[in-house]
Amino acid sequence: MKKTILTMAVVLLSTMSYAQFQVSASTGYAIASAGMQLGTEENASGVENYYGSFGEGVNFQIRGTYFFNDTFGADVSFGYLNGADQTIEKVNLPNQQTDAIARARAYGASLSMVYKFTNNVYGRFGALLKVGGKTEAVVSNKLVFSDEAAAAQGLPSGSYTQTNYVEDFHGVFPLGFVAALGYKYDLNSNFSIFAEAEYYGISLKRKDSEIQSFNTNVVLPDGTVAVEGLYTIDNLPPGFVKKTTYVDELSNTETDSSKELAQKVPYSSFGLNVGITYRFNSSAN
Repeated sequence: MKKTILTMAVVLLSTMSYAQFQVSASTGYAIASAGMQLGTEENASGVENYYGSFGEGVNFQIRGTYFFNDTFGADVSFGYLNGADQTIEKVNLPNQQTDAIARARAYGASLSMVYKFTNNVYGRFGALLKVGGKTEAVVSNKLVFSDEAAAAQGLPSGSYTQTNYVEDFHGVFPLGFVAALGYKYDLNSNFSIFAEAEYYGISLKRKDSEIQSFNTNVVLPDGTVAVEGLYTIDNLPPGFVKKTTYVDELSNTETDSSKELAQKVPYSSFGLNVGITYRFNSSAN
């Protein structure tokens, strides 16, 4: 028993004598690693699927790493993703022009193990969690009245409605995987710079969405607004609800239009990061 306690004490003291803590800040850009269908593009010749990931975009990270010995460490990081615009619907037809994009504004955290292959090359892998944020959809839709519909309303031929709205989507907190391979270069005993390739494997299940702003105007062919605010967020047109809840099951007799079947959307990405690290002096120094 005494021998076991002594051995554990020696290991603990040796670990504490090496223990080293460092913090780093980085930024980078990520692209879709395994694009899934996010939307469609339609014109007079046909319809085409659009593939991508909401994980694409610019990210910023702050990381704290604690090394237990010369090789192994633990890493906790917090980051923000400023996602790139993704096409969810694009229509270019004589009587309709739609431009709908969505982009992520997400906060995440990860807990990883770090392994030093050499003094300069390292790898890390662990769990990834999205802890906050939203996917923001921005929609613009121009719908031209038929000549009959325009005449019935006393409008000239070519008049149209112009609808613009913003809808925020929120998801269930997901658990994913993160892995990175990096190279660091020491500037001095405390500072170093690094570059790394990083992979995120994660998808987000939608929980709810809410329309944040909505406006429909009736516009004449010359661009003059004939009716302003025909529909607003307080007076939504048929087919729209302010808040939608996503569920796993719907009855065949369900009549509540504010409920829809849930779906998963991709956030997986592959990116390159660059940053700077500050090492605190270890107790061995």
